[in-house]
Amino acid sequence: MSEKLPRVSAEKLTKVLLKLGFQCVRQSGSHQIYRNAQGIRVTVPVHSKKILHPKIIRTILHDVGLSIKEFRQLL
Repeated sequence: MSEKLPRVSAEKLTKVLLKLGFQCVRQSGSHQIYRNAQGIRVTVPVHSKKILHPKIIRTILHDVGLSIKEFRQLL
């Protein structure tokens, strides 16, 4: 059984990305694009303080290479 994802806003998710060494390189509308030193790119939809859909969080974690447990520790 998979571990349940925490429900977070884009603001909290971007704070985790910044801790991991990602930087916001540009913004296209309500989507912020982050990139790290290895060239991994992640797009985060920023819609005020709304909670992100679990599918979006799971995709971002997969792209970054983080497990749910590691994500919870960084929050």
